[in-house]
Amino acid sequence: MALSVNTLDRVFKFRNGNEKMVLPDPNPEMPADEVMDFYSATYTELTTATVSGPKIENDRAVYHFKTTIGTKG
Repeated sequence: MALSVNTLDRVFKFRNGNEKMVLPDPNPEMPADEVMDFYSATYTELTTATVSGPKIENDRAVYHFKTTIGTKG
């Protein structure tokens, strides 16, 4: 029996105000921090965010962008 390798699709999540955003993977070969830089042109709050993950959810690798704007401490 041959062994097959399957890759997981990646998605990127973050909270934009009261809205939960789910962003598709622009390039599977980009590291997660470069994906965050890519999306920071559209969502400026990502310029000071951090990346956590991946966490496997429903056969997808889910990364979370945690923004630091508007937080204290």
